[in-house]
Amino acid sequence: MNYKLSRSNFRHLVVGADTKIPLFNSQFVTAINFDNAASTPPFVSVMEEINKFSTMYSSIHRGTGYKSKVSSQLFEEARSIILNFVNADPLRDTVIFVKNTTEAINKLSYRLWEGNKKSVILSTWMEHHSNDLPWRNKFQVDYIQTDSFGKLSLGDLENKLTKHKGNVKLVTVTGASNVTGYVNPIHKIAELAHRYQAKILVDGAQLVPHNAVNMKPKNPLHHIDYLAFSAHKMYAPFGIGVLIAPQETFNKGISEFVGGGTAEIVTHDWVVWDNPPHKEEAGSPNVMGVVALVAAIKTLTAVGMRTIDHYENELTNYANLKLRSIPGITLYAQTAPGEPRIGVIPFNIKGIAHEQVATILSNEAGIAVRTGCFCTQPYIQKLLSISPQQMEFYRRSGNAARPGIVRLSFGLYNDFSEINTLCQILEKISKHPTTYIY
Repeated sequence: MNYKLSRSNFRHLVVGADTKIPLFNSQFVTAINFDNAASTPPFVSVMEEINKFSTMYSSIHRGTGYKSKVSSQLFEEARSIILNFVNADPLRDTVIFVKNTTEAINKLSYRLWEGNKKSVILSTWMEHHSNDLPWRNKFQVDYIQTDSFGKLSLGDLENKLTKHKGNVKLVTVTGASNVTGYVNPIHKIAELAHRYQAKILVDGAQLVPHNAVNMKPKNPLHHIDYLAFSAHKMYAPFGIGVLIAPQETFNKGISEFVGGGTAEIVTHDWVVWDNPPHKEEAGSPNVMGVVALVAAIKTLTAVGMRTIDHYENELTNYANLKLRSIPGITLYAQTAPGEPRIGVIPFNIKGIAHEQVATILSNEAGIAVRTGCFCTQPYIQKLLSISPQQMEFYRRSGNAARPGIVRLSFGLYNDFSEINTLCQILEKISKHPTTYIY
């Protein structure tokens, strides 16, 4: 393959991939988006399906009109499509629609909470705040260590499962890191958790859009109990997220949000709650978001998750190779050949603040990246060897520039020529940093 000339075969699938934007000098260039871990643009198929469905849109559930019946049927059939996409159990698992992964994890944290902090949740050092903070005020939380490269230690996981002597209720782990791109061995983690009578939640926000996910492989010990992910990271940015869980988890108890659509009978004295998933979906549902997600799943399936994984790995390997040749660049993720990862690359340039690098890339080349800590501050602190004393300084010095990292994150529509453009400007920044200070 001629990487210098190769273009993505999937570029036409994405809205706005060739949009022209202005630079600092008022010239126009084709925008380059290397910020796909934050959110992705919509698929063309998603926009087409939304426009097509708009003529039939109506309020779902209990509506007697034709459009309402069509909308209701589509909304409910979406659950089966989603379960099939990740090979969940259609007889035991249910799909609960939420706004995003953050809400999904918060919802599960409330349902698993028993009103005290006796149970233990094992989180990890590499988690997004959304898979850390919801657990802290309801459970004892312990954190599985990462090694010097930022990779999860399965040895420490087993040590902590042993240490807590059967009190671990849940092991909650990201499927793929939004900082380093490392893909965690979720089925091995599931086996360890299950051997100690714990359940497993996989934060699939970064994993599901890029890798095939199998919640129910042949070995029952490898089963994934809970999975959460967001449509806006898989080319359907219309405000829908998913929590997949055993229905029995939500059969009892009351949702943290109640109101319209959650109850079958209501008097001033008592309530008969609906069955899950409906009692967990208070208020008017986001039908358009569900339509968008289903369209995205169909497109991802048509392309093939293995094909997507292979192509994005080629992009990542090529970018890593090019970045290593640029003086002054430090890379914060390392994988061996064949080791699974998604298309995320964290780096810094010596002597230039991470925010400044992002500003230069945008102003000079129309390249969008993300900088900072990506809602994973403890992980970044560890990767950058920032001490507790330094963090205390930042807490007290509100205006002090804070440490962070520059992050590239690829989608299936990115191509090798865009990486060449990126590396050309990074070489210039590295050689002549003062030229680009704004």
